[in-house]
Amino acid sequence: MGAEAEQRARYGTLLRHLDERQRRLVAAADAERLGRGGVSTVARTSGLSRPTIHKGLRELHEEPLAAGRTRRAGGGRKRIDAVDPSIGDHLERLIDPATRGDPMSPLRWTSKSTRHLATALAKAGYAVSHETIAQLLRVRGYSLQGTAKTLEGKQHPDRNAQFEYISRLTKRYLRQGWPVISVDTKKKELVGKYGRAGREWQAKGRPEKVLVHDFIDPAVGKAIPYGVYDIGQDLGWVNVGTDHDTATFAVESIRRWWRSMGAPLYRKVERVLICADGGGSNGYRSRLWKVELQRLATETGLEITACHLPPGTSKWNKIEHRLFSHITMNWRGRPLVSHDVVVSLIGSATTASGLRIKARLDKRKYPIGVQVPDDAMLAIKLKPHRFHGDWNYTLPP
Repeated sequence: MGAEAEQRARYGTLLRHLDERQRRLVAAADAERLGRGGVSTVARTSGLSRPTIHKGLRELHEEPLAAGRTRRAGGGRKRIDAVDPSIGDHLERLIDPATRGDPMSPLRWTSKSTRHLATALAKAGYAVSHETIAQLLRVRGYSLQGTAKTLEGKQHPDRNAQFEYISRLTKRYLRQGWPVISVDTKKKELVGKYGRAGREWQAKGRPEKVLVHDFIDPAVGKAIPYGVYDIGQDLGWVNVGTDHDTATFAVESIRRWWRSMGAPLYRKVERVLICADGGGSNGYRSRLWKVELQRLATETGLEITACHLPPGTSKWNKIEHRLFSHITMNWRGRPLVSHDVVVSLIGSATTASGLRIKARLDKRKYPIGVQVPDDAMLAIKLKPHRFHGDWNYTLPP
């Protein structure tokens, strides 16, 4: 092996372990040792350019840098916005929320990705890559973010007062040992080999195979879970329907809760408080809901009081975060291949605080479009409360 070949092998082994300044200094020291023609020889064998080696020769005879530094303060390529500060201002104008309402903005109808921003800046005379755009955005405190559901829209003037009213009534019932239940219908779920959000542990390379589409199978249908959450006992009951989410289905779910879970726990109780959303199958405007509740009160001998959350506040219903959220976590990433699987997954959901849930399948038919005549409404013993009688009312047996 010749001398240059040996030197080339030496550099190939050594230089890859050094930072840029150390590589310059090693090459410069060798070039200086070789004397005349040394720079050219080292350039050929090390792969470093002649200007780099000459820079190293100058640095050999300068004061050493502080430990850990490879460049002097201010060294290296300047960031583009330091060279041309106007690019930063132009970029911020492009991503400012106000531009979304400007029909003349070049990004009015496109997603503001780094590539689209780079294209828009190129039209304005700035030649930058999308990677540079990402760096400029991070320096300015921007990051990729989704939308946040925090705006509740126009609020009812009695919104807070209704929450306080429900809270006072709930505390009174719980002190007396009377049942307080939160009720609602969970999101309908497709039954079959459909994909679901979330992940669970599987053997590597063997994911659960599901259908590529979400077209409903009429032969199987959907699962309609109606939940009843006992606030005082931290117990849940879910009636899984297969037909329609109607007021009759909602009250039947409460009836099944009472027979299977409520009555054994509250043997000498004569009243129950139901907290429900303002709309849906258990909405305060539903005539059928009130007629069915009256029928349930008469059957059970219970005095039923219903309190509805103000419009647009369903997320504050306790059943949402104390029952439904745990059910959703329990079946994440699992296809709901049958109604029996839905019932089993609901019933097996638990929490560290002791939540227990019972679930049953309800195959009854619940026709939609049932009309309640005026005489049927006059026949029930509905007693509106003084405060918002439309939202708060009692139905005695």
